[in-house]
Amino acid sequence: MGWSASSCCCCTLTTQGRYQTHTEPTTVGVFTTLVTARKVHNGIRKFPLGRRTACDIYWHGVSFHDNENIVSGQVNKFPGMIEMLRKINLSRAVRTMQELFPEEYDFYPRSWILPEEYQQFSTQIRMVKENDATVNPTFIVKPDGGSQGDGIYLIRDPSDLKLMAGSQAKQGVVQEYIQKPLLIDKLKFDIRLYVLIKSLEPLEIYIAKEGLTRFCTEPYQEPSQKNLSHVFMHLTNYSLNVHSGNFVHSDSQSTGSKRTLSSVLYRLAAKGVDIKKVWSDIIALVIKTVIAVVPELKVYYQADIPPGKPGPTCFQILGFDILLMKNLKPVLLEVNSNPSMRIEHEQEVAPGVFEYVPSPVDEDVKVGVIRDTLRLMDPGHKKPSTSQPRAAGFEHREEIPMEAETQERSPDEGALPSLCLKQVYPKYTKQFNYLRLVERIAALFIRFLGVKGNMRLGPTAFRTFIRTCKLSNSNFTMASVDILYIDITRRWSGTTPDSREAGMGLQAFVEAFFFLAGRRFKSLVLKEQVVSLLELCEAQLESQSGVEDRRSLSCSRALPRAVKTQTLGLTNPQLGSPAPLRRAASQDYRLHQKLKPRTLRANVEN
Repeated sequence: MGWSASSCCCCTLTTQGRYQTHTEPTTVGVFTTLVTARKVHNGIRKFPLGRRTACDIYWHGVSFHDNENIVSGQVNKFPGMIEMLRKINLSRAVRTMQELFPEEYDFYPRSWILPEEYQQFSTQIRMVKENDATVNPTFIVKPDGGSQGDGIYLIRDPSDLKLMAGSQAKQGVVQEYIQKPLLIDKLKFDIRLYVLIKSLEPLEIYIAKEGLTRFCTEPYQEPSQKNLSHVFMHLTNYSLNVHSGNFVHSDSQSTGSKRTLSSVLYRLAAKGVDIKKVWSDIIALVIKTVIAVVPELKVYYQADIPPGKPGPTCFQILGFDILLMKNLKPVLLEVNSNPSMRIEHEQEVAPGVFEYVPSPVDEDVKVGVIRDTLRLMDPGHKKPSTSQPRAAGFEHREEIPMEAETQERSPDEGALPSLCLKQVYPKYTKQFNYLRLVERIAALFIRFLGVKGNMRLGPTAFRTFIRTCKLSNSNFTMASVDILYIDITRRWSGTTPDSREAGMGLQAFVEAFFFLAGRRFKSLVLKEQVVSLLELCEAQLESQSGVEDRRSLSCSRALPRAVKTQTLGLTNPQLGSPAPLRRAASQDYRLHQKLKPRTLRANVEN
């Protein structure tokens, strides 16, 4: 069997239990994918020029759109994931959640979006320094679409940013720099954790029990004007530090410049650190981050695979980069939509002679992630319904068992290690379901989009939303509604994740929703205002749906039996979640309000 390590694969599981593959160019280390696929099933066949019959699993290298002609099966990329995990869009999504839940989302550094918030950034920092001359914070500047540490630098003053980036600053973010990280061997390090999003509806999240820790190659010192440019001291990116003369490749899991997460946790445990709490906090960070980006992902999903259109389902492996502070609090650095899955590294074996050699640490971590992903997405573990058109909205749910560990294994799987991917959602739904308010706003947004494949709400659709939910009155006329739409849409023009269409994107709609909630429920705090307005809108929609159902029932009496059944099955088809689930979310929120913040931490097992 011949194949290229720089290829992506399309896998199909035949009745004989064999994956068949065809390849397309990509830069992802698919070597790991194919090796682990062979461990899960009997063998792999490659189709370099593609194949006529559909596949069960399409393994894309970069994005969902690597292959535009897929109408069934499963794709390992979600539409819009690349866009949503860019620095600016991720910062916007987390910022929205910080407005609603400031304490729960304090794991993300304070960020300013460039160039639009440069003046705000400059003014705020100047005021801080004027109030306390001893304060001299450091900031890290990250280009919006940068990766592997490219274009990242540190500054002490806003004027440095303008000087270094030029008069027309490039798009990116500037964030507070974490000056007191946890050190091991006097070195700063970060954690690369692999996370599988198995589906958006229902939301299913898995976290790898093992991860990587990437170490700097120069002993850490707190930032000063003299060492700001020392990238090997301040930046943990592997792609940067591998070029340092101090970088150490090691076959051991617990030494070298790249180590396993478990080896670091064991070392901390030996010093008396409560690693169970550290791991619990990391899991909470991951779940909260995914909850922040899911609303926009659902908008992308319905745009690329409109309701009623045949299409694949999706899953994706993400790379979370997390820093531990000196007090052991985890901080989110960024999320990578295309984490490297290579299990080899370039090494100079003779003067001027380089070759790729195996990396045992990478193999220990990444092979298990790919292996378990293929197990969990094995089409034999769910009903073969992917070739059918999807139901409208997000009512479509895959019948996949919750706990893969309990599934019967084939003889070939019996000798494999146990799963390294641990389900954390919906397992911990009770602890985190109250956070999914923006998702409910997104369900309203999607309902009123109108034209299939749209990502923007037009002025007529926005007016329909206001009328349907009965949000206008003598003090807030439809003329005021039009002004609100124009004002917010103009302000967000060019800043939303996808600017292919004119109109109001989801983030702009969320701002409008917050405004409407504040106007209607003035005596409440923001999150309570939002919950109250959501319940009002959802009740209006359910009431309207009930009227439509009664009309449908009346009309169906004159229809043939088969047509009657189809008509009655279309009750309220476009809502993002059934009424019982929405009520459950509101009940979870009210329960959360009664609990002390300390009790909200996920009680997770290591």
